Amino acid sequence: MFKLNGVVPWGRNFEEYRLMFRLTEDDLKKKIAGFGDGPASFNRELTERGGNVTSFDPIYQFTREDIEKRIEEVRVEVMEQMRQNRDNYVWTKIKSLDELDNLRMSAMKRFLEDYDKGRSEGRYVYHELPDRLPFEDNYFGIGLSSHFLLMYTSLGYDFHIKAMSEMLRVCREIRIFPIVDLDANKTELIGSVIGHFRENYRVEIVDTDYEFQKGDNKLLTIQKLTS
Repeated sequence: MFKLNGVVPWGRNFEEYRLMFRLTEDDLKKKIAGFGDGPASFNRELTERGGNVTSFDPIYQFTREDIEKRIEEVRVEVMEQMRQNRDNYVWTKIKSLDELDNLRMSAMKRFLEDYDKGRSEGRYVYHELPDRLPFEDNYFGIGLSSHFLLMYTSLGYDFHIKAMSEMLRVCREIRIFPIVDLDANKTELIGSVIGHFRENYRVEIVDTDYEFQKGDNKLLTIQKLTS
């Protein structure tokens, strides 16, 4: 059973998503699926810009109050971990720990304010990969995975292949960021994942304009060759 007390909810904003995933204006006009979005404000901000985005995450089975409580529980611990490991990060666009704390809490506050409305509108959907999604093939133009797939190598090769395969069933293209593990090392899964999908998809690793964790400025894209 999925339990909220084992989750570290930590959200990013629209601008970070735009840079991480190299989202163009044309991309933002497509139907977008966000996998493992958690308490990110991307959904709210893109919706307010007239976009079409659906976020999927196991935490969306819980109430706003439950998620907000969990965020407050992990906030101090996360920031302490950041303080202890600050040399592993690039402090250029984000200048300090205080600025990081304010940035993350602002994004999660915007998410929480939108959560009940977004859930009633079907924009926040309780789902756990690699389970089958309640959407038809090729329903979405782009699927995004932020700081989840490839980062958590302990989930194993089979999980990643099944999860990405289900994402590719409902999306014409998926983008996964970053391609490093939790210690900022190139994930051991990347070679085998690329090898699996390369035969039937266009697979690329591309540079992004976003780097906070050192070495996390590359994006994996997997595109269908035909509709």
